[in-house]
Amino acid sequence: MKKIVLSIWQLKPVKWLRRMRSFKLIYTPLIAIVLFTVVMGVIMGTLQLQEKGQQEAALFRELSFAKQRIQLRFANNTDVLQSIGRDYIISSESAKAKENVVIQAENLLQSNHEIAQIIWINETAQRQWKIPMDNLKTDWFNKPENASVLNQALKKTIELSAATNRPAFSQFISLEVPSDELISKEIRNVFWQAVPQIYGSEIKGMVAVLYTTQGVLEMIPGELKGQYRFTLITDSEKILAISSDKNTPKRAFSNQTSLDLGVLSPNLSLRIDTYPPATNLSFRMLIGVVLGLSAFVIWSLWSVLKQMQVRQEAEANLRAETNFRSAMENSTPVGIRAHDMNKTITYVNPAFCEMTGWSAKELIGQNPPFAFWPEGLRGELNEKMNRALELAMSQEKKIGIEGSILHRNGTVIQTRTFIAPLINEKGTQTGWVTSLIDISEPKKIREELAASQERFVTVLEGLDAAVSVVSNETGELLFANRFYRERFDNTSKGHFALAGGEIIQNTMQALLEESDNTATTNIPPSFLYKESESEEIQLLDEATGTSKWYEVRRRFVPWVDGHLAQLLIATDITIRIEADDLARQQEERMQFTSRLTTMGEMASSLAHELNQPLAAISNYCMGVAKRLQGHIDPDLQKDILPALEKASDQAHRAGTIIQRIKGFVKRSEPQRKSCDISEIISDAVGLVEIEAHRHRLSISTEIAKNLPLVDLDPVLILQVLVNLLKNSLDSVREVYPLSSRWSAPPVQISADLDTSTFPAMLRIQVTDSGGGIAQSVIERMFEPFFSTKSDGMGMGLNICRSVIESHHGRLWAKNQMDAEHTKLSGCTFTILLPLESPGSKATS
Repeated sequence: MKKIVLSIWQLKPVKWLRRMRSFKLIYTPLIAIVLFTVVMGVIMGTLQLQEKGQQEAALFRELSFAKQRIQLRFANNTDVLQSIGRDYIISSESAKAKENVVIQAENLLQSNHEIAQIIWINETAQRQWKIPMDNLKTDWFNKPENASVLNQALKKTIELSAATNRPAFSQFISLEVPSDELISKEIRNVFWQAVPQIYGSEIKGMVAVLYTTQGVLEMIPGELKGQYRFTLITDSEKILAISSDKNTPKRAFSNQTSLDLGVLSPNLSLRIDTYPPATNLSFRMLIGVVLGLSAFVIWSLWSVLKQMQVRQEAEANLRAETNFRSAMENSTPVGIRAHDMNKTITYVNPAFCEMTGWSAKELIGQNPPFAFWPEGLRGELNEKMNRALELAMSQEKKIGIEGSILHRNGTVIQTRTFIAPLINEKGTQTGWVTSLIDISEPKKIREELAASQERFVTVLEGLDAAVSVVSNETGELLFANRFYRERFDNTSKGHFALAGGEIIQNTMQALLEESDNTATTNIPPSFLYKESESEEIQLLDEATGTSKWYEVRRRFVPWVDGHLAQLLIATDITIRIEADDLARQQEERMQFTSRLTTMGEMASSLAHELNQPLAAISNYCMGVAKRLQGHIDPDLQKDILPALEKASDQAHRAGTIIQRIKGFVKRSEPQRKSCDISEIISDAVGLVEIEAHRHRLSISTEIAKNLPLVDLDPVLILQVLVNLLKNSLDSVREVYPLSSRWSAPPVQISADLDTSTFPAMLRIQVTDSGGGIAQSVIERMFEPFFSTKSDGMGMGLNICRSVIESHHGRLWAKNQMDAEHTKLSGCTFTILLPLESPGSKATS
């Protein structure tokens, strides 16, 4: 290390910098090896941690499995014991049945090694039988030092079970058994479980079971006990049972969980410990190999360092020069060629070879006129080159010269050539360097743009709409197509008339203030290209003396000189306006026809209904006349006056009906006025109610309180409501036969405010309980001349929607479903009308 520091100190600064640059080739693989070693170490450590996590997860999983296995065994044992006790109680009078129950208990004892003894205790706490009778285990249970402890614990367990009517467990009992006994480990720690046998509401006996803690561990599968050590411990860390006496090493994993044997069981925990796995020799060998190879590569790199230093210094200069020339030649699309003082080509770059199609070997050494010059332009190009060479030294700003070169395949390429003198290190000119730029594509684009502009102007000239552009600053007409010139001449007067006034700076000033800019060139494009809504403008045609309607759209656009201008497109819509007026007039005639048709259909009903009040009037009048003949008794006046009052009421009713018919049939121009919608609904119900009663149907009205007055045409709205009510009655008539119409729900008409929209609107709904409307009919029911009736004209609903839309409202229909959503149970027509007409808003 001292030698290396001394050699570095002896180097000159420049040489040291060069040497440092050469070290990159050595340090790069060196750093790569170090990084590789670090990464491998991280990977190995990560794998180790991952393996540890997997072992801990497997340990927890196996512990949970063992816990579930033990708890399930105890639950099954409790169920079997309850079944045994229940069978024994039922078989109290049959010796054979009792013997079978005892056999079941013996089978349970033999199949469950954790059970040491089963005892049956009757309701008087007397032991009637126990199994097994005598064996090595029970002998130790009968020892005086153990029997008293077991009996006392059993007594407490029985009392606890009787008090709670549930299976109960005793505390853990440690028996005195010599350690040299074969069963010492198996029966050293035991505990009782008492299972009460409840018959009706009384305890008829109990089954007491003596468990061994070592037997509890026998419930765990042997393959798990071969891989892990299981231990039963109490809260005080006392070991009750252990699956293996073999000690576990310090790096073993452990985990424990509480073991709940039942509702009244003592606190018990199950702990699991792992045995260490076999040593992973492959893992350690891999780490050793990686470290050894890394050290060997580092030593190898360091050994060849000095040999490479000399070679790197020699190659550095050559590489820098070569890279510079290659980068300059290959990175530019500009063709470069060099000439000596005799104009002979001494160098060409690859880009120039691609332009001409000639190789560098073929081009170097050529003299003017060159082979890549077009045949007919060689003299002109030679003269341009001589003139450019003379001016190259005197011009400070290089000006390109346009020319042409001929590709080897015959293609002519338009170029722009720049010439500069070639000066050597002594300041002497040794030749010329020319660079050529291919301008064929830009020149082609300019030509295509010119042709595109010509086509665009041709299209604008052929439009049947006036297109004009006026300067925002001067008001000068910048462009106008043929249609505009024919209608408004070559002045901006027509543009201003269509735009609704002169174009002044106020418009652009408002845009500037909104966009917080100080110059028109900084206005965001969203302001420049924002198109105004179309407007319908009426102008007087001075040539013909008639009025013309135009649909006008305008926007601000930047003009070619950078200033802003207004573009305006005006389409002649006179024919469309006249057609709309004609259609409106026809619609008004059809509305009147619809009213007359409706009145004609109701004429028979009205005549039938009017006969009754008129007949009543006649009868009452005749009765009065007979009573007055020769009688002037005051008592008779009590009968005469009510009769006269009833006659007057019936006459008033007949007059009211006739008055409604006159108002409905009377034709008048649509005329808006403030109306109370409840009065219009009442009139509509009165007109239709006669026909409803004739068909044994009824109409119910529900109008919200304090509804505001609405600006509308009462006659037109009355016509709409009458039509909708008649359609609803027809729908109910189709569903309910005449004999059952007394049970048909009434047709409902309601009026309230719809606050779900803003602003709120008046909502009128007509609901029936008929068969609904098919979806295909709903989609076309508002079309003209579409009807589902054999004698219908198909204009009623179309006229209704037209009337509502003329009031700037909406009309639609929606089917109603029954409670089970299985079939249609009616239809609802909804009308939304604005509370204020657009005209009133504009006036306010």
